[in-house]
Amino acid sequence: MEGHQEGAVKGYNPKKPGYNCYNIQFAFCDELKAYITGFVRSGNTYTANSAAEMIKEIVAHIKTDDLEILFRMDSGYFDENIITTIESAGCQYLIKGKAYPTLASQVTAPTISFTKGEENRETTELVTKLDTWDKDRRFAVSRVLKPEKDRSQLSFLEGSDFEYFYFVTNTELSSEKVVIAYEKRGNAENYIKEARYDMAVGRLLLKSFWANEAIFLLMMLSYNLFLLFKLDFLGISEFRQQIKTFRLKYVFLAGKIIRTARYVVMKLPGKYPFRDVYEKCMA
Repeated sequence: MEGHQEGAVKGYNPKKPGYNCYNIQFAFCDELKAYITGFVRSGNTYTANSAAEMIKEIVAHIKTDDLEILFRMDSGYFDENIITTIESAGCQYLIKGKAYPTLASQVTAPTISFTKGEENRETTELVTKLDTWDKDRRFAVSRVLKPEKDRSQLSFLEGSDFEYFYFVTNTELSSEKVVIAYEKRGNAENYIKEARYDMAVGRLLLKSFWANEAIFLLMMLSYNLFLLFKLDFLGISEFRQQIKTFRLKYVFLAGKIIRTARYVVMKLPGKYPFRDVYEKCMA
């Protein structure tokens, strides 16, 4: 979102580089596709800022003795303060790491062996800590062979033909399952895109920063209410359909509203394929 609103400053803005903008922090529940919490920030705010506080808020509101929470985060949240916060709350985490020299030097050592898995992926794991960390943690490491054009240059470095990916976690998943579990984080990107493009979350036009955040929260409340509607009235196969698709199927259609002395009747086209949804809603 961009403009001259209160609190808007230059930050990451791929569509309009150099423009003032806001930055939104989101948290979603992947199983339900539901928005959990979030807030508006100035455009130049670093990704991890206030993430620890958001984690505490999530745990305080939804953590129970029989509910296991797994925080899945990208490399912007690869921070020991965030990890310590999750550990202190008794939750699990799976966070993509950064290719710091401490990690890169260990996984390319001749003593490290990788196990072949699916999709030309090889994985291993190690227990280590970064130079600034207080303790050792478990890392799952994945490597894939670089494209042939990137392997044509001779190199004296061990393992230089591979691209490496690092994941820090306290789960008991095998190394390969850690990587597969992280790949599902792409779902969250789809949820954010749906909120942005289908709910117009990126269009906050008021001058006041707090008014814009209030509008953002109302939009996300509408997003969750839509999810509840789909749970009640749509089949499982259609639950994950996006808001835009829903509008095309159930809102943008020809019909008539007929009022009589005792009833209001909605007439739909005779060959409309989704009539059962309306009949269930009206029952």
